[in-house]
Amino acid sequence: MRLSVKETITPRKLIAGYEALCKKYLPIDSNDVWRFSRQILAAEPDQGWKIHISATIHTAGKVLEKVAPVLKKQNVFFKAPRSLTELGKINSGMFYGYGQIGKFITVYPQNEEEFVRLAETLHQSTRGLAAPVIPFDLRYEESSNVYYRYGAFTNLDIKEADGTLTPAIFDPNGTLVPDVRNNEKGKPEWISNPLSFKMTTDESDTKSPLKTTYKIFKSLSQRGKGGVYMALDFSSRQPRLCVIKEGCRNGELNWLGRDGYDYVKREAEVSEQLSSARLGLPEKYETFESDSNLYLVTEYIEGKNLQEFLAERKRRLSLKKVLEYSYKLASLIEKIHAAEWVWHDCKPANIIVTKNGNLRLLDFEGAYRKNETSHIVWGTDDFLPSEWKPDSQKKNPASFDLFALGAVIYYLYCGRFYTNNDFSPFYKMRRRSISPVLEKIVVALLEKNPEKRPSAKTAARLLRKELELRG
Repeated sequence: MRLSVKETITPRKLIAGYEALCKKYLPIDSNDVWRFSRQILAAEPDQGWKIHISATIHTAGKVLEKVAPVLKKQNVFFKAPRSLTELGKINSGMFYGYGQIGKFITVYPQNEEEFVRLAETLHQSTRGLAAPVIPFDLRYEESSNVYYRYGAFTNLDIKEADGTLTPAIFDPNGTLVPDVRNNEKGKPEWISNPLSFKMTTDESDTKSPLKTTYKIFKSLSQRGKGGVYMALDFSSRQPRLCVIKEGCRNGELNWLGRDGYDYVKREAEVSEQLSSARLGLPEKYETFESDSNLYLVTEYIEGKNLQEFLAERKRRLSLKKVLEYSYKLASLIEKIHAAEWVWHDCKPANIIVTKNGNLRLLDFEGAYRKNETSHIVWGTDDFLPSEWKPDSQKKNPASFDLFALGAVIYYLYCGRFYTNNDFSPFYKMRRRSISPVLEKIVVALLEKNPEKRPSAKTAARLLRKELELRG
């Protein structure tokens, strides 16, 4: 499923400015992700130290304007994304890989001497501009937007036994070996770092709870806005499992100026305000800052999300179980709406099935009050209605959750995702164990006209009645 983030603000001036800079300084368009400063020369090295300069979609134009004239004057080969949209995808970590986050401009120095000189020049040119941290690369110095690593300049590959190609570099013997791009040392063992004199011992906050109270042992997800981790909490006499959600400063900064830090802050606030509504949200333990990022620590809920739960099954759920889970989910969404909130991210991956069969809900960073207007739609395509526009939320703020509820029940019943292109969801839902009532509820929730969708309260009442009739 592809992540969707639909935004109401279009920064035409920034986009137009960036496009003009690309035409001026990056005339070679690959018709792919990248634009290049010039054609590659035959004398270009195959590998070496490359420089990455980080930027957000807001600061990309400023960074390119400062850096490009310096590189052009010295005829240094460099590349950058062909659009701010592509940079947004890079910085999300969802489209081109987690290790690509922040890699806005890539510079290919001809030799080590040029690399050292350019690193300092580019560092000075881009100081103070907002940018995400680049994973795995070495950082020129603390708070710098300049990062670097040793690797291939051209497409060197090793063909594996199964036919796949692995990026490669030459070792000192001239043998191709894997170019390990998630190596936090930033270089192979046989290469010396010419900027080692700039590196300092990590003296980041030694009093951070990440170093004193919590021991992270597993990554659940990692992307531009931050990671989600399992950890041990040693703050009480008996250590307990917990989940730590990271909000990165400048991580996935959007056109509204919101980043990972803001999203985690928002989720912590929503969690507090909904704590009395008995919604099954994870209990909030604490929030804290470390290295400019914000961390939310919550209860660990043992179980599997609905998507994992169904994927591991060899058979579809029984009709009784479908009705049971559908009723429980509708009841929880009814409580959210009764508390005057909209969840905004209802999908199987955010619904935990506990060992005793209860449902617990996750991810409320996109939640908003019914009297608010959210300019960003969180979610995945299969659980988003097609009618979204800014004013639609004012007319029927709960309509997104109702459509998503229908799509989740469809998924539980059919074992596949609903798409807005389905002409008749009723026809698609046919199976041996039939519940006409359930089918009618789902069709109504997936209604194209949001005004015709039944409330979560109505859906819960009908589902409970059907469940009771079927014993």
